[in-house]
Amino acid sequence: MSSNNEVAAVARQRTHVKRNDLVQPFLKWAGGKRQLLPEIRKYVPKKYNLYFEPFIGAGAVLLDIQPREALINDINEELINCYHVIKSNPEALIVSAHQHQNTEAYFYRLRSLDREAAFSRLSDVERASRIIFLNKTCYNGLFRVNSQGQFNVPFGKYTNPLIVDEVVIRAVSRYLNESNVSLSSDDFQEAVSGAGRGDFVYFDPPYDPVSDTSSFTGYNLNSFDKDEQRRLKDVCDDLTRRQCKVLLSNSATDFIRELYSDAARYTIVEVEASRNINSVAAGRGKISELLIFNNYNVSIKK
Repeated sequence: MSSNNEVAAVARQRTHVKRNDLVQPFLKWAGGKRQLLPEIRKYVPKKYNLYFEPFIGAGAVLLDIQPREALINDINEELINCYHVIKSNPEALIVSAHQHQNTEAYFYRLRSLDREAAFSRLSDVERASRIIFLNKTCYNGLFRVNSQGQFNVPFGKYTNPLIVDEVVIRAVSRYLNESNVSLSSDDFQEAVSGAGRGDFVYFDPPYDPVSDTSSFTGYNLNSFDKDEQRRLKDVCDDLTRRQCKVLLSNSATDFIRELYSDAARYTIVEVEASRNINSVAAGRGKISELLIFNNYNVSIKK
């Protein structure tokens, strides 16, 4: 006879509904997963309860698999504000975004707002609109802040960038509202503190740098160094003990391979990715990355 907990777990398993192809990332993002989605889909479990993504970024994986119940998180409060606004007030966001001007002088004037007291008086819609505009018009689509949390990417000089895709914004808004998607801006460990047996957690952290010049840790104030990578591994171990299904992306460095070398607990798969967003030209092009999954995530779709 099934326990109440087992019945509840079955009831919470995601329902298969027709996905909406218009639900796509609304931002450019360094390390975004759009071109790796065919590989990542192979390691998404066929059945799971809640979906957790503690480093949501542009949300390529979330918006591709479109779970019906999810908790998404990012330490970057301005980014999470964008998701909140798209969920609650997409039409006001679209109107605001259309008011921006693709000129260098305007770009730097808007970029400088987070260095001024007036920034605290911006509405949530104005803050989200500002971030989307800067992301779509800055150099190489980077999202980077300095040690004071100030956006510091230069103007990109694009002739006619698509600042706001109304169709995508509305589709993402519908998805966030029609599904049970909760939003938070916490440390990644706190973001998964409620994950339990049968839940699925996808980690896409700032990558371990493959060289001294390739590190990209500036999208928030906190650098993600090797100590943070070790702390993330400890969280993955704890989730495994809780019988969660875990999938992790990271760079194909010796350090990451060694960190997850426990073959009884983890499987490592090397994949080839294309990188078009990088502040260093040599960091673009084909590179190797790792997909790592734990032994509870075994329903692999070949």
